[in-house]
Amino acid sequence: MPAVLDHIIVPATDKHASASFLAGILGLVPAPQYGPFIPVKISNGVTIDFMDAAGFHPHHCAFLVSEDEFDAMFARVKEAGCGYHADPGGGRPGEINTRDGGRGVYFPDPDGHSMELLTVPYGGWPS
Repeated sequence: MPAVLDHIIVPATDKHASASFLAGILGLVPAPQYGPFIPVKISNGVTIDFMDAAGFHPHHCAFLVSEDEFDAMFARVKEAGCGYHADPGGGRPGEINTRDGGRGVYFPDPDGHSMELLTVPYGGWPS
């Protein structure tokens, strides 16, 4: 069996708040606590496990979504009032990007992790 990503652990100052924030943007509901984690299971089966921690460096999570999902999720990003920008370095605040013929946007979660929504994978769709 080839390796597939099952889960990642994302440190948080408040795992409940961080999981609820991301789940809300993605239109999901966090799963019940599992050990020290609050999981957010995304559609391909990968789980983002939020865990309380201190003294961490920000992480980055990117979510490939459809055009319609992008519209709904981007509206929730704007409603959350967390700010957003068009590139990973925080440039072009208040804008989205159109790389590879799709749309993308970066936004911070409550702990400053960089979350990304994109409609086309980096490099475009294979031909």
